[in-house]
Amino acid sequence: MPLCSQRRVHVFDCFACAIHRMAPICEHCRVQIIGQGVEVEGSWYCGGHCARAEGKVGIVDKV
Repeated sequence: MPLCSQRRVHVFDCFACAIHRMAPICEHCRVQIIGQGVEVEGSWYCGGHCARAEGKVGIVDKV
């Protein structure tokens, strides 16, 4: 399964390996973000709750 990141191609034999290598990590709870997440000022959070817990304002989860 080839995936591109920062102009590099990575090849993985399974989706779980790709997640482990490439998924961003929440700055608050340290969980790997799979699917939806929020990026605020260059930092990634798994959702609005964690972003607000880190003092970020104006973040609204869209479900």
